[in-house]
Amino acid sequence: MKALGRLLLMVLYAGLLLQLFFVARIAVMVWVDPESTTYQRSEAWQLARSDDGLRWRQQWVDYEQISSNLKRAVIASEDAGFLEHHGVQWDAIQKAWQRNAKAEAKAEQADNGKPAKVYGGSTITQQLAKNLLLSGERNFLRKGQELVLAQLLELMLSKQRILEIYLNNVEWGQGVFGAEAAAQHYFRKSAAQLSASEAARLAAMLPAPKRFEKMPQSRYLAQRTRTITRYIPMVTAP
Repeated sequence: MKALGRLLLMVLYAGLLLQLFFVARIAVMVWVDPESTTYQRSEAWQLARSDDGLRWRQQWVDYEQISSNLKRAVIASEDAGFLEHHGVQWDAIQKAWQRNAKAEAKAEQADNGKPAKVYGGSTITQQLAKNLLLSGERNFLRKGQELVLAQLLELMLSKQRILEIYLNNVEWGQGVFGAEAAAQHYFRKSAAQLSASEAARLAAMLPAPKRFEKMPQSRYLAQRTRTITRYIPMVTAP
């Protein structure tokens, strides 16, 4: 029993140290731009091992150098309540869990070997927490850590800073990260010059950027772009 008690204390101590590490990392981001994210490092490793080698596009630009069209388009597409919530939208998470449960039950009934479609209820802050600091594993422990980190990000950083870091690091294609790289890659212009329709198209790609990079004529992408374009004037960015 004593050995078990010591083991539990060590686990708790390790968990506390990990949380303090995350707090320190986030605190530094108040002033220092992150050089890379956990997700980017994982992608870089996979690309480096591929036959094509490491092809990487990313260039940090300050918040003011990103078109307001893109800021509003991403909020409209990914997180309409970004300015109101504190990192997590519990209603959205509950709905996502319910949809996932139904999708899993449907996949089991079909019994065709195809995995169930996974629905997400993550805010921009949660997406940033996951890509910035966590692995890509899908389990309750990682999800719980993501929720904690989202709260820490909202507590320690401003909404503008969260959106700035997100837009400079989010994936927009194979080896394409950040607004500036995406604007140059798809439209041969800077992120500051993106029109409303161009910004909406980039925002529409975010659920599956690698897939839509290979399917530029996708009917869904075109329809989603038009929808987001209509919403852009109604959205307020920090």
